[in-house]
Amino acid sequence: MVEDSPLSVDSPGQGESLLIAGPPMTGKYDLLFRLLGSSIDQGIVISTGDTAEDVRADFAEIGDLDPAAVGVVDCVSKQRGVNTQPADRTRYVSSPKNVTEIGMKFTDLFEEYREYEPPVGVGIHSLSELLMYLDPEDVYQFVRVLTKQAESEGWSTVAVLGSTMHDEQTLHTMYEPFDTVVNTRENDGSRELRVRDRSRAATAWTTF
Repeated sequence: MVEDSPLSVDSPGQGESLLIAGPPMTGKYDLLFRLLGSSIDQGIVISTGDTAEDVRADFAEIGDLDPAAVGVVDCVSKQRGVNTQPADRTRYVSSPKNVTEIGMKFTDLFEEYREYEPPVGVGIHSLSELLMYLDPEDVYQFVRVLTKQAESEGWSTVAVLGSTMHDEQTLHTMYEPFDTVVNTRENDGSRELRVRDRSRAATAWTTF
């Protein structure tokens, strides 16, 4: 984690969407929380890899956001056999493979968070977990609907994708719904990123 280093990428603006894609251990997870945390007051995270408790702790530590402001669609606790109890701002899904249930639980929190003034944001960690169970076209449709739903309220969206886990066709399919793609890599012990969006060529690789 390189929390004190300056970011070489702007946080998404209201209604904008951003995908962070890179190999393992290149800072994707930290970037998600740092970018969202610096631009929102309230947020919803769809978590396919960590419990709601862990997500909120990471938001407080990395994203500098009050954990009480974070709603979580928790896709892992039930799958791991955790005894889940109804909780404020937490919705539990049976497993990451049930994208219909994920969408329903997200919409439930979406309606709740519409009561808050922007800036509100949405995080998805990660698309790769969904792609382990689902066809890329199904994940694409899910993400496209979700980003449009967030955009309709002026909310930003940041998602994460493990680039080495998928073929080029799948990667480009996942890039399509997002306004901006941030690629990450490790180079001689440093984490680097570059930024690509629809209106310009990719930036040079810079340390973050």
